[in-house]
Amino acid sequence: MELLTVLFWSLVGSVFSLVGGIALIGAASKRQTIIRYALPFGAGALLAGAFISLLPEALEGGDIHSILLYALGGFLGFFVLERSIGWFHHHHHHDAHGKENKTHAWLIVIGDTLHNAIDGIALGAAFLVSPAAGIATAIAVAAHEIPQEIGDFGIMLGKGMRARQVILINLISALATVITALGVFIIGGANGINPAPFLAIAAGFFIYVAASDIIPDIHERPRGEANRQALMLLVGVLVLGVVSTLTPHSHEQGHEGHSDEASHMESEMHHDHSEAEDSHDHAH
Repeated sequence: MELLTVLFWSLVGSVFSLVGGIALIGAASKRQTIIRYALPFGAGALLAGAFISLLPEALEGGDIHSILLYALGGFLGFFVLERSIGWFHHHHHHDAHGKENKTHAWLIVIGDTLHNAIDGIALGAAFLVSPAAGIATAIAVAAHEIPQEIGDFGIMLGKGMRARQVILINLISALATVITALGVFIIGGANGINPAPFLAIAAGFFIYVAASDIIPDIHERPRGEANRQALMLLVGVLVLGVVSTLTPHSHEQGHEGHSDEASHMESEMHHDHSEAEDSHDHAH
């Protein structure tokens, strides 16, 4: 049952996120409008996912200095990766045309597949901690991936790829999230691996994507548009924060269960002790 839950929510954060791109294949103008305001919303969801869900959960399983170092390592690691191998994580989406530059489209596919695999690691590690952490992470990933995929569809179509080819390629790429999520959950659960470092690294990745790619773009927009995008970012933080807060955390329930069990055992011991005293009194 737990495995099916991980499968479902990893699909929500990956394959289901392609729906927007598929629905808007023939609507370039609508794509740009949706991307303009959905990306900041996704950035807010990523930030909330990192600071409200992933980092607090990671701190439950490790000391604060180690967890923060892992998060910093995740942030810097993805920065170096992006700079060194030209990992294209596009947020300045335009339906650029030019069949002669299909290589650029394939670089986007490679970058997105790597990105999806990292999302899967975050999801699998989050579900190792609790269903609440996993669900919050899946929603944050989906909120970011939906506009991201809409933009990627537009770029690939503009580079001369056929619609059917674009859908198939993105579907295969999205499955990287499902595969890595299930892999981390199964292997981590079977070997008792502490998910805290993975959660911290994923938090660093989420913060990097939001802070380095999306937020700077808001500052470059005209004031009115930038203010609307900033509002959407705050709405993203609020929505994911509410979801994370309202979803019951299994480790909290576990603490309550242990407390109830301890109280029950203490009550039984007290009862046995009282019966022993009564037997002793009757003997006299």
